[in-house]
Amino acid sequence: MKSHAGPFLFSLGTLMFLFLFQFLIKSIDQLVGKGLSIWIITQLIALNLAWMVTLAVPMAVLVATLMAFGGLSSANEITIMKAGGISLKKLMIPVLICAVIITYLMVLFNNDVLPEANHKARILLQDISKTKPTFILEAGKFSDDIGGARILVRRTHENSNLIEGIFIYDYSNPDYRNVITADSGDIGFTSDFKNVVMNLHNGEIHQLNLKDYVNKYRKVIFTNHRITLDAAGFGFQQSSDNAFGRGDRELSAKAMNSIVDSIYIYRRQVNDNFIESVRMDVKNVFKINFIDTTISPDRSPDPNYQKKSYLHDSLMITMNSVNKKWENAKNQILLNSQIQKQIDSFDVEIYKKYSIPFACLVFALIGAPLGYRVKRGGFGIAAGFSLMFFLLYWASLIGGEKLADRDLVSPFLGMWLVNIVLGLFGLYLMFKSS
Repeated sequence: MKSHAGPFLFSLGTLMFLFLFQFLIKSIDQLVGKGLSIWIITQLIALNLAWMVTLAVPMAVLVATLMAFGGLSSANEITIMKAGGISLKKLMIPVLICAVIITYLMVLFNNDVLPEANHKARILLQDISKTKPTFILEAGKFSDDIGGARILVRRTHENSNLIEGIFIYDYSNPDYRNVITADSGDIGFTSDFKNVVMNLHNGEIHQLNLKDYVNKYRKVIFTNHRITLDAAGFGFQQSSDNAFGRGDRELSAKAMNSIVDSIYIYRRQVNDNFIESVRMDVKNVFKINFIDTTISPDRSPDPNYQKKSYLHDSLMITMNSVNKKWENAKNQILLNSQIQKQIDSFDVEIYKKYSIPFACLVFALIGAPLGYRVKRGGFGIAAGFSLMFFLLYWASLIGGEKLADRDLVSPFLGMWLVNIVLGLFGLYLMFKSS
């Protein structure tokens, strides 16, 4: 077990670094230039570490078993132990016990920690995406970042908020159009980033009244003037955890099972109502009285006319009812198909919360005999084999998920088939190596 601890921690740290690097490269354009604090960025990274742990731990188990047993084999230690009567299967017992413990801990992690982390990370990422980039004024260019105004400055000063040659076209008020000019001034945000405040010096205001056509224009000359513009969205505002509903990856297996049970109850009620309506229509058809007392238009009894008239009306009613029920039946089949797809999507996520942790045990079962047969315990060999098996595992898992979502295979088979196949392969290697 001492020979496993070092490779496991090293490979886990390496994999976490690679996943984190990939996440930062993918999300860098959403984080840079929005004035976010270090705490918000750190919080986002910490919340996304949850799914990284879920993927990294099984692969780290495979790397550790490959390196440990490969190192023991290359140093002929396994040969010595086998000569002393200790078989490879006995050597694997402590490793498999630890793999079972890690599997159990990862199941708890996937049901208790991962859903909450995914939910909070999604809310935080949506809040960040709604935050507008930092407001920047460039000399000689109009800025439309602030809603309701266009701003042009002739000169800006680095390392300060002083500006010169100011031209503002303010259309925030639907009743007025203001054109404001000033020789100099300064610009800044309020503490809550909801408003932009501009202190202007030595300028003019040209105001056009769009409603009063008698006094529709006026000119104001000022020495000092302050204007406030709405800048909602520039400051980061964090939503509460209950601001958005939870998706299937943000729920525990227990919560999703409750949802699936409620969907089954709803489907049963819908089907029962449809069957009851069909039964009532059939019952009404059999209640038709085929002995009619209708007489002909000239008020004289005509048995042939009575029979033909009533038979025609009865057939028309029956055909309309059949056509209506046929359309309802097709809609019912389509509804059941959509409900089944929804159930399958939840079942896939439920089985995934157990199948991915179970990969720790499967990879331990593969890594030990494979490392013994390779007889090299280097990190490169272990990482290569681990990458090959994990790519195979992950591709099979994604393919199984897609097939299960499309109702081509059962959710259980889609999520567990790769575990079963690799587990049998690991057992074969273990008995073959023994």
